[in-house]
Amino acid sequence: MTTTPPEDCQTMTQVRAGVDAVDAQIVALLGTRFGYMRAAARIKTERSAVRDEDRKTSVIAAAKDAARVAGVPEPFVAAMWEMLVETSIAYEMAVFAAGTA
Repeated sequence: MTTTPPEDCQTMTQVRAGVDAVDAQIVALLGTRFGYMRAAARIKTERSAVRDEDRKTSVIAAAKDAARVAGVPEPFVAAMWEMLVETSIAYEMAVFAAGTA
């Protein structure tokens, strides 16, 4: 199903179809991102290497910069990425501990 670009939407049905399509893409991308977390857990040899505060800071800063360019509210993206990165770290630690990567 083809979605209508936001600027061309004339009905709420079109808007909702577009939002649903974007949500599905976001979930698929999150699946890919967590695949990289599994890879990181497999590659890292020390549990202490899982948490990297400098990397966390740079990832969140990059997301905020991208938000600014895209015209998306920076505070929202900063909060969302804080949760995403912390959840990713917890996930990676769990995978590392389980040795299932």
